Amino acid sequence: MRFGLTLPTGGPCADPTFLVDLAQRAERAGWDGVFLEDYVVFQGDPVAPTCDSWIALAGIAVGTSRIRIGTRVTPLARRRPWNVARQAVAVDRLAAGRLILGAGLGDVDDHVGSDASFTHFGEQLDPRRRARMLDEGLEIIAGLWSGEPFTHEGECFEIEPVTFVPVPVQKPRIPIWIGGGYPHRGPSARAARWDGSALYRADGGELTPDDVRAIRAAAGDRPYDVTVGTHAGGGDRERERLASLADAGATWAVQYVPVSNPATMRAAVDRPPLRVDRSGGA
Repeated sequence: MRFGLTLPTGGPCADPTFLVDLAQRAERAGWDGVFLEDYVVFQGDPVAPTCDSWIALAGIAVGTSRIRIGTRVTPLARRRPWNVARQAVAVDRLAAGRLILGAGLGDVDDHVGSDASFTHFGEQLDPRRRARMLDEGLEIIAGLWSGEPFTHEGECFEIEPVTFVPVPVQKPRIPIWIGGGYPHRGPSARAARWDGSALYRADGGELTPDDVRAIRAAAGDRPYDVTVGTHAGGGDRERERLASLADAGATWAVQYVPVSNPATMRAAVDRPPLRVDRSGGA
């Protein structure tokens, strides 16, 4: 099992130099990955300081050498997929093949109210329409990454013949992890079609070993990542929980670092991750 951190893009992290510093600290502390949220305005607050995730990832790519990096997740329905394809290739090349693209539907309403990243910019609010845009967008991105002539005529997007080069460092392409609420049918089926699951329990609970086994089985017999959440301070009980999830097939445990003062956030990433093996040991 690998261990990663998800970092916010608001508060002190609105400064991309601080995000680069946190990522470098995480690499020195032994974390395996650093992932950024992807907002236009942080957590839907139209006055919140916010960092552009892709610019920050470029800085992290050149400022680190080992950790996997990526978004968790990019709401593709409010992004031009061809722009995301170009950005992702650039970051993957800067990182020498360490990028993971996390993608999902994006929230419109959450615990703090309407998400201004959608509502304040005239973005699509209907979840069914956003789901179709997401699925088409993912197909477009994968097609453009091939480096072969590509065209697309769909319900949401049309692309006349075009060839995108250079291609990603990673073969056959940059891994795509899908976020969304489990066990909802749409996100679960979408995650099974791509390279990894960043699904979370839609009821607010934690993924169980049975959930992990079902997610992994849906993807079939191929290399596939299943991520689960973890948190600091759980001690041996958390280590045992993660060991059971690893034994069920989870490959990553990812901890969110909430917005706080810079010293507290630095301390959180400086703390080494727990380590478990798939046999259930510590």
